[in-house]
Amino acid sequence: MNLIAENLSYKPDDQFHLNEVSFNFKKGNIYTILGRTLSGKTTLLKTIAGLLTPDSGSIQFEDRDFLKVPVWERNVAMVYQQFINYPHLNVYENVAFPLKQRKVDDQEINNVVKKSLKSVGLEGYEKRKIQELSGGQQQRVSLARSLVKNAKILLLDEPLVNLDYKLREQLREEFKNIFSKGLSKESIVIFSTTDPREAMEINGEVIAIDEGKVLQVGSAKEIFENPKTLKVAEISNDPPMNILNAKIDLNKIMFEGIEIDVPEHLSNLKDKSFNLGIRASDIELSDGGFEFEVELAEISGSETLLHLKRGNVKIITSIEEVMNFSIHDKVKIKFNIDRVYAFNEIGVLESSPFGGSYV
Repeated sequence: MNLIAENLSYKPDDQFHLNEVSFNFKKGNIYTILGRTLSGKTTLLKTIAGLLTPDSGSIQFEDRDFLKVPVWERNVAMVYQQFINYPHLNVYENVAFPLKQRKVDDQEINNVVKKSLKSVGLEGYEKRKIQELSGGQQQRVSLARSLVKNAKILLLDEPLVNLDYKLREQLREEFKNIFSKGLSKESIVIFSTTDPREAMEINGEVIAIDEGKVLQVGSAKEIFENPKTLKVAEISNDPPMNILNAKIDLNKIMFEGIEIDVPEHLSNLKDKSFNLGIRASDIELSDGGFEFEVELAEISGSETLLHLKRGNVKIITSIEEVMNFSIHDKVKIKFNIDRVYAFNEIGVLESSPFGGSYV
């Protein structure tokens, strides 16, 4: 019961929204489409749902040409970014709506709705009005309504994007629990997001996409540890991975007056220029480090993001506590050099601290 696409392309204007996208999605698996805003994620989900028709390419599902199957015949459920519920119906009635449309027996509806509400943590909310619920609870109603359809394909289009930070954390964990309990065993679940943390925590196969083109496919762990290109490294990190123009000379990494001993995993890069990649979390404050100037300090949840510069080099570091800094403050930092990446001149991964390479 694989969902197989080959060379899907869609170009409604001067840019590709899908550019020769191919995939093979298997029953019982969770897939995460990871990409920035306008990267093609929603276009891909709408194509699977039948809401858009691509210019070229094919989709096969259950031995049928899926692009020729009408929307109402596709066994697909979709949860949107917005909280789409029926305001004149209570929670129970919202979740029961698709079953009533199918004229399912009332007792079966009752059993299925209660089971679905329990799975999303809304047991006891049956008689609540939609307007009485928080944003997170409303999104859970949308998910519960999708689950009762027992659809063979469940599409979740950035379902957490309009929630605040704490609610996103909570629902991310709940979604993971729902899927791990087996509600997805009979379905193909496709979850789209701009947030790398969501992709890593949902922990299915990840498809990194940008400008409508698939850049890399692999486990969440593989994408995080061995991003194939600079673009994937950017997409799969928040904040984006710092990329510095550096060179190796006499067993030293050099950039902007800084010299650091070459780590073992970069020892094969002899006397050459390259793109040095390092995550914000692998740069830390240190009295014995290199001096940088503060351009901006942001508080994000329980961490501080420092935007720093030294000459022409600009970097971001994350500090796992709330700290106060002023613009133009001088700070000293050190680099966890055993965690740096090397990308070649065209942006392809040459060496990673986890042993990955695509050259």
